[in-house]
Amino acid sequence: MISILRAVIRRDLLLAWRRRSDVATTVLFFVIVVSLFPFGIGPEPDLLRIIAPGVIWVAALLACMLSLTRVFESDYADGALDPMLLSACPLGMITVARVFAHWLVSGLPLVALAPVLALQFDLDPDLLPLLVASLLLGTPVLSLVGAIGAALTLGLRGSGMLLALLVLPLYVPVLIIGAGGLDAAASGQSAHPHLLLLTALLVLSGAFAPWAISAALRISAE
Repeated sequence: MISILRAVIRRDLLLAWRRRSDVATTVLFFVIVVSLFPFGIGPEPDLLRIIAPGVIWVAALLACMLSLTRVFESDYADGALDPMLLSACPLGMITVARVFAHWLVSGLPLVALAPVLALQFDLDPDLLPLLVASLLLGTPVLSLVGAIGAALTLGLRGSGMLLALLVLPLYVPVLIIGAGGLDAAASGQSAHPHLLLLTALLVLSGAFAPWAISAALRISAE
């Protein structure tokens, strides 16, 4: 089973490397959205520091959602989804590997770029490790929850709009908790409760999302 999961992750990473433009689109979208706010608001350091957590988290959320349609779409189009459903390896484990590969391509680059982009907002350097930690915990949740929506809307017309309507309400708690932790730390309060809540969301989504994705894929394949 481990060898199958490694092969799935390797395959997805290889496909992502061959479609580097799609990956670059997600990263550039994140960079552009975050960078436009200082230009639009103006050089007000106090205001920029206040809005920095929300802007970075919203941009990361939208960038993750932008890449969700690619999680299963190519497999559905070329018929690779059927062998996946009939594989001896549990479908839930395969979906975990698929989502992990998606996060490595679309989520991890955003986590790496976030501290650099936060400098545009004059964010306190002491808050940068907290920013990275919150995104490391939150972006996998975005990928897991978003993959459920991607599986449910697979093969439908206007799937992008429908996917946004399904996923965005589920993203709101992650956004509030992630940005709220930075706001709490900036005001001198402890951010540990927010990190613990993000960890709880990650555990819950990691436990239940793969099976929900599997059920959604079987429904879409029918």
